Amino acid sequence: MDQRFRDFDDIVTDMADVRARIRAPLPAIEHKVLDHIDSLCRDFIEASPFVVMASRSSGGWLDVSPKGDPAGFVRVLDEHHLAIPDRPGNRRLDTFQNLLANPQLALIFLVPGKGETLRVSGEARIVRDAALRESMAVKGRAPEFATVVYVERAFMHCPKCVMRSGLWKPETWGDANRVADIGTAMIEHAGLSDTPEEWFEKIEADGGLDMY
Repeated sequence: MDQRFRDFDDIVTDMADVRARIRAPLPAIEHKVLDHIDSLCRDFIEASPFVVMASRSSGGWLDVSPKGDPAGFVRVLDEHHLAIPDRPGNRRLDTFQNLLANPQLALIFLVPGKGETLRVSGEARIVRDAALRESMAVKGRAPEFATVVYVERAFMHCPKCVMRSGLWKPETWGDANRVADIGTAMIEHAGLSDTPEEWFEKIEADGGLDMY
């Protein structure tokens, strides 16, 4: 027995056990997966200011990284190719390290106010083609890199999860002020002796607050 889950008595180990409790989807739902970006997917991507990228390291560790920019920042180059600009971040480069070892990438696009999401996956490369990077410049600054994805799977996901969460309904939101900000989390998780003010001063001096 895996000791990490020793406190659980009824662990599912067979998909048949899952299907015994959840019936099969309608055939159309099973067959809705595209192998390319069609006009509906293109419209969704061009309206999206936020995408989450999932990648896997050579050691098998999974990572999920959020990316955001003005709507349409992910470029649809053609029906099989997407380009995602790399903007300034924390410089950990987790996604890039993963892609160099394992090029598979999965994306989920969100559009504010929209319940549906768009799921896309395929194989990716990190590129530095000047014309592409310059076409993705914001405020006169082109990204140093772009991630180009060759789309192998794309499909729209139903809105139930967004509806249940009340994601786009401010009246359902709790008090966000009770949740730690990045400064407080960094100090505690990295064992720093700085105050939040001192940490943000260091980050600002290091260029960590630069948007582009």
